Amino acid sequence: MADIAYIFPGQGAQFVGMGKDLYDNFPAAKEIFDKANSLLKIDLKKICFEGPQEELSTTANSQPAILTMSVAALKVCEASGFAQNFTPKFSLGLSLGEYTALVAAGSISFEDAVLLVRKRGEFMEEASRKNPGKMACILGMELNAAEELCKGLGCEIANLNCPGQIVVSGKTNNVELLASLAKDKGAKRVLTLDVSGPFHSSLMTGARDKLKDYIDKVQFTAPKMNFLSNVDAKFQTDPAVIKENLIKQVNSRTLWEESIRAVAAAGIKTYLEIGPGQVLKGMLKKIDPKLEVRNFGAAGDFSAPSPTQAPAS
Repeated sequence: MADIAYIFPGQGAQFVGMGKDLYDNFPAAKEIFDKANSLLKIDLKKICFEGPQEELSTTANSQPAILTMSVAALKVCEASGFAQNFTPKFSLGLSLGEYTALVAAGSISFEDAVLLVRKRGEFMEEASRKNPGKMACILGMELNAAEELCKGLGCEIANLNCPGQIVVSGKTNNVELLASLAKDKGAKRVLTLDVSGPFHSSLMTGARDKLKDYIDKVQFTAPKMNFLSNVDAKFQTDPAVIKENLIKQVNSRTLWEESIRAVAAAGIKTYLEIGPGQVLKGMLKKIDPKLEVRNFGAAGDFSAPSPTQAPAS
């Protein structure tokens, strides 16, 4: 059996219709979506399956929606024959995806996680209303140059996702000014992200403080597989440290590239991206083209060859 790593997407991966084919075809997925509806007291299934996109993309909805869809896909993966062909050794996720990774690693229950990320989303929305802002992705700029540009414009580095891609966060006017100046400083392109606030920046400090009060009441246990934290790209086993890092993550930069390099250095060559979209696959190919990434987010993915099987010629 092949040793693999689970990787889970973060906010922005959502799309209308996500998870419906899993719900219709797999009892394990249906159980997770039904449970989320019951716990959240909202029709999350309808929001995921029918939209509209504007409702799905609100932070308070998209976070529990992505976690629920990702856990549903994970349960299908574990219940299928695919689970017999690999051994999951690592579990990690990008930003919001870190909560899904902790569910997969047995550190937190799905029930606690879905309620927790719903609150996380609500707190982040509230902070965004008080401190309006946005995020942008700078392509093709060196980190030192991006940091200098941010420093002069009151923006902050939010995500270091992969080589040549730096996400910045800040007040709306500041990010827009940065985008207009970045090309003159060496950037190839700047893309505004479809998010509702200046996430992973000091403007989210209010959300961080409220999350701390809530997360302190949630029970975490030591992960049953190797888990890496977003904020330090280090392996973590202590539930207290994991909690503290989840709190820090709200207004700190995420270190996705560094985290993947740590897992690759441990000898993992195969990664299962579980959940909506294929954003992480693109990032991993830029981090190391030799890494194999398989996606599990749709019913058809479970009829494809397993990670240890070559496709028919």
